Amino acid sequence: MLGFIIRPPHQLLSLLLCPGLRIPRLSVLCAQPRLRAMAVSSSSWELPLVAVCQVTSTPDKEQNFLTCAELIREAARLGACLAFLPEAFDFIARNPEETLHLSEPLGGNLLGEYTQLARDCGLWLSLGGFHERGQDWEQTQKIYNCHVILNNKGSVVATYRKTHLCDVEIPGQGPMHESNSTIPGPSLESPISTPAGKIGLAICYDMRFPELSLALVQAGAEILTYPSAFGSVTGPAHWEVLLRARAIESQCYVVAAAQCGRHHEKRASYGHSMVVDPWGTVVARCSEGPGLCLARIDLNYLRRLRQHLPVFQHRRPELYGHLGHPLS
Repeated sequence: MLGFIIRPPHQLLSLLLCPGLRIPRLSVLCAQPRLRAMAVSSSSWELPLVAVCQVTSTPDKEQNFLTCAELIREAARLGACLAFLPEAFDFIARNPEETLHLSEPLGGNLLGEYTQLARDCGLWLSLGGFHERGQDWEQTQKIYNCHVILNNKGSVVATYRKTHLCDVEIPGQGPMHESNSTIPGPSLESPISTPAGKIGLAICYDMRFPELSLALVQAGAEILTYPSAFGSVTGPAHWEVLLRARAIESQCYVVAAAQCGRHHEKRASYGHSMVVDPWGTVVARCSEGPGLCLARIDLNYLRRLRQHLPVFQHRRPELYGHLGHPLS
């Protein structure tokens, strides 16, 4: 498995990969090779390359689009077939009222710009959490947190509306009451086939529910994606641990694009976007600040791992019937 890490400026990029890179503060370094339980038969350069975008969204939707578009174009120049954006890539508002005011339907102007961008770049896009005014907007005056997949022709090929809403109060991090403005999605979505593999869609707080990841892998997922905006307290404690756990238990790649830094005076995010392989190894991660990390997806490795460690054949579903029910 070959991964790439984007870090603040070094002069290696023009020598290694991409002369003429114009995004400031970024360069690409090859991740160190790691020991593996099984040999790799295919050349790493034949494997699909994915890009994970880390941004600091604000209430300024136009500036957020310009930032994301620059990273997406860079991902295309570097040869990625699919780019992942984090939750709330469109904006992060100061309060629920501003969130509702800035939201749009899927057929609005902003998704139209991303549709054109996907076509122009010839790139699949995972738009990790769009503030969507659904068909019930007039009745509810609430929105959905919607994960949208666009193919390289700009067509919407999958949508998932976040099913687990983050209503928590963490000391030192500030309260989060997503349900004040957002309706939970009604269902999971079947994994979608992409040039990188079959992707199971989730969003941020969903990663705390292993039942969801297991349901997606049983439906055929090879990659789980958790676009996120993790807080500054839960991030250092839980972010990497949960992502690696989801990868190990599901024997999937996990791709997690994250928000980073201070969005406005009321909110900041942890960052540390990453890609984890099915063994639980972090094969690529972003450094501090906005940027990219890149990784190659080796589905042959995934299949061999599942063959040699067949945990899904060893499961005892007759013993787990009450999983997911509230504690008594």
